[in-house]
Order: sequence, then C-alpha cells, then structure tokens
Amino acid sequence: MNEQSKTKDNFLAQAGILAAAGIISRIIGLLYRSPLVAVIGETGYGYYHAAYSFYTIVLLVSSYSIPSAISKLIAPKLAVREYRNAHRLFYCALGYVLVVGFVASMFLFFTAEWFVEPVAVPVLRTFAPTVFIYGLLGVLRGYFQAHRSMVQTAVSQILEQIANAIVSVGGAWLLIQYGVSATLSEAERDTKSAVFGAIGSATGTGAGVLVGLLFMFSVYLFRRKMILDRVQMDQHETIDSYKGMIRTITLIVTPFILSTAIYNLNGTVVSYLYTKLIPNLRALNSDQQYTNFGIYGGISLTIFNIPIAFATAMASAMIPSVAQAKASGDMALTKSKISAAIKATMIISIPSAVGLFALAKPIIFILFPREDAVVTLAAKLLMVLALAVVLYALSTLSNSILQGLGRVNVPVVNAGIALAVQSILSFMLLLYTNIDLYGLAITNTIYAAIMCVLNQIALRRAIDYHQEWKTSFILPAIAAVIMGISARGMYDILLKLIRSPRIALIPAVIFGVIVYFVVLLMLRTLSEDEIKDLPKGHVLLKIAKKCKLLR
Repeated sequence: MNEQSKTKDNFLAQAGILAAAGIISRIIGLLYRSPLVAVIGETGYGYYHAAYSFYTIVLLVSSYSIPSAISKLIAPKLAVREYRNAHRLFYCALGYVLVVGFVASMFLFFTAEWFVEPVAVPVLRTFAPTVFIYGLLGVLRGYFQAHRSMVQTAVSQILEQIANAIVSVGGAWLLIQYGVSATLSEAERDTKSAVFGAIGSATGTGAGVLVGLLFMFSVYLFRRKMILDRVQMDQHETIDSYKGMIRTITLIVTPFILSTAIYNLNGTVVSYLYTKLIPNLRALNSDQQYTNFGIYGGISLTIFNIPIAFATAMASAMIPSVAQAKASGDMALTKSKISAAIKATMIISIPSAVGLFALAKPIIFILFPREDAVVTLAAKLLMVLALAVVLYALSTLSNSILQGLGRVNVPVVNAGIALAVQSILSFMLLLYTNIDLYGLAITNTIYAAIMCVLNQIALRRAIDYHQEWKTSFILPAIAAVIMGISARGMYDILLKLIRSPRIALIPAVIFGVIVYFVVLLMLRTLSEDEIKDLPKGHVLLKIAKKCKLLR
C-alpha cells in the first residue's frame, strides 16, 4: 500500500472513531431526553432549550471551536517534528482559554436577562461555569487531535454524555421534589417545577463537561513524561516566542470561532424570533411558544442531528490532515483526501436523510412516546428537515476543509451571508404566514444550501477542486431511494402483522441498510480499495465477492 493510501486510511479511520463516539453520544442523549422531558415537562424543556441556545452563542464565540483551531495550529509543527514549539503552543492555548473563558462566563452570568424571559434567567446563569470549563477541555482535545489520535476525544465525549444524562435527570428530579413548595398554587407550582427542572438539566450539561475534562487531563498526565521526553529530544534551533504564539493563536482561533459561531448561530436566532420577538409582535401566548419550540428543538432537531455526527467527526479529522498535506505542498494528496472525505460523508448522509424521511413517525414514536398530535407534528417537521441532513453534512465538512487549507476567513463570510438570508426569511414567514414551525424547518434547509454553494465556490477558487458527482452523490441517492421504499414497505407489512411499531421498526431498518449496501455495490459505487478502508472492510469484500456483488 502506497503512502497516499496509508494517509487516507488513517484519517478515515480516525473519523470513524469520532463518528462512532458521536453517534453513541447522541443515542445516549436521545435515551435520557424522554425521561428528562417526563420529569420537567414540555414547558420546562422549552425553558432549557431557549437558555441552551443562548449559552451556545457564548460558548461558540469563546471556546466551542477551540479543538479544531488548536489541532490546525499544532498539526503542522508535529509534521516537521517541532515538538518543542508544538508544546509551547499547547501552553499558550491554555492561557488563552483561561482568560477568554473567564470573561465569557462572567458575561453570560451577568447579562442573562438580556437574552431570555425573566423566568428562564436562572437556567441560563446555571450554564455560565460550563463555558469556562469547556475551553480547557477543548484545548486538550485539540492537542490530541493534532496528533491524529481521536480515541481520547471519542472516549471523553461518551463519558461526558453519560454524566450529562445521569445528572440532568437526577438533578432535575431532586430540585423539583425538594425545591418546589406544596403551598404554592397549581399554576405557580407548574411554573416553578418547569424552571427548577430546567436548572437541573443545565447542571447536567456542566457536570458532563467537567467529567470530560477530568478524563482528558488524566490522559495528558499519563502521557506527559513521553511528551516532555520528545520535547527534550527536539533538535530544532528555531524556538517560537510566546508573544508570537499568542498572536498566531489569536489570528487563527478568532476566524475559527467566528465561522463556527455564525454557522451555529441560526438555531439561536430562530429561538429568539420564535419564543421572544414574534410572540410580542403577534400577541401570542409565550408559554405555548416555548412548548412548541420544545417539540421542534427537543424532538425533531435532536433526531436530525444524529446522522450529522459522521460529518462532524470527518470535519475534525480533516483539519489536521489537510493542514499537514498542504504544508507538504502535495496538492494531489490534498485533493485526494478531500474527495475521499466528501464521498464517505455522502455515502452515510444521503441514506440517513432518506431513512429519516421514510420512517420519521415510527422513529419519533419509539424515541419520544408522546400523544399522537405531538408525534405527528414532530414527524412532519423531521420530514421537512430531512434534506438538510445532506446539506449540513456537506457544509460542515467543507467549512473544515477550507479552514485546513488556511482559508479561515472564508467560512465566516459565507456563514454570515447564509445567516442573514435565513433570519430575514424566518422573520417574514413567522410574521406574515401561519406555517409556524414549518417555516423554521424550511429556512434551516435554505441556510445549509447557501453554505454548500458558497463553500464549494470557495473551494474551487482555493485549490481548483472539482467535485466528482456520480459516485459521491448520484449513485448513493439512487441506492438510498430504493432503500427508503424497501424499508418503509417492510415496516408497513410488519406493522400489519404484529401491530407493534417498536418491533416492526428495527427489522425494517436492518433490511433497509442491507438493501442500500447491496444496491450500492451493484451500481459499482465503491471500489475494492474503498471497501477495504471501511471497518471490517476485508470481511465485507469477501462477502460481496461470494454474493457476486463485485466482479
């Protein structure tokens, strides 16, 4: 196997590790979301989600993109074995997040009333310490990702989500049981329970990040001797100054932060429009708006985000990989990495979108058992969002590719344009039409589509990259449509026979996955080398040949 193949295998494998962790984390999130909503109610979850949206803003502009930015900075140093400078960058990054994280935490705590209704202010303030903790966690994750080792990040993500689930549900239950007085009126008790439940859930978010930080710090301590030994053996005479490193971190991290913040700001903007601005303009019931938004954000968007985990993981793996390839001056290798990443992402994302569209209602019914009206609404919203799975996956990946190529300012501009268009359309649809939550789902898709187009144009200008369409998009789409029809047909047949959505769904999903990969192979979408790059690829290749799916 040549060097190019080995390099490709490595980043695809690392992306697979992160993707698996991301999917497991999201599944854990789904499993605890139902009991959480049962404890705190739809209104309580609406308070939590509204506060979480604005916590996310502050997190995005302070710490969220730190892992990607740090891996982008350190990876080129490691590529030329400047271990001393790489470690000095690590220390400077820690100093940077200590200052920025503290300022951001204080800002969130003391300005909470600017962002949410008075009743939700304590919920938002509970998130404030998490911003500070997350910055330190981000630096440690970015440091190991720069070494193209994603296992530590993957494990920390799973531990973070487990702790989040336990503390969120447990903390919410305890606060409601012991913090809400029985002497209050029923209306006051309901409001108090919703707020206290949301505070308990917000505490769980912080507890999860703290557990992730403790794990990553323990890994660093375990490997510290080896890291310092390698620093001591570094023979490079050039030592970058701390002042220069701080300047470099600021110049690189700031565009990363801005692009990530703007890219993810759309959820917060629509949250503000739907729960605060539009109710005031149209004299709508604020509590009902929070409840409706809880259905959209807490159910439909939660499921929507699961398949995007692979694209997010691929994006994290791509940044150091592309940065190192570009630093070596090998444009052919750089384009090969980009092509492999996009194809792998689309092969997962396209069938995921079709599957969510075809089986939206049974999926939601099983994961979020609610009254039929809530399940039906959430399912319809998810069906509208389905196309956005592909668009978000592609735009997330192309953002990181551009950042890895050093075009860190381009995603900032593109995200700003897309956000402006989405915000205007969302406002107009909410104010002048009655499509309500469907307007949010539609504009969410439009936002991702604009990002895809602008990023692809920028990518072509950056390295003259021309996207291959047949095996990356067209053939997977054909296979996915056949899969969706087959899975839905199997589900309907089983449902008639056994009358149980829970029992009918799992065989239907498995059948759909098998159909998809069989059709994918029959259409010659994957080469033998690409199959070998998959987990258990050699086994899959043998099975495919025995079944005469490959020549």
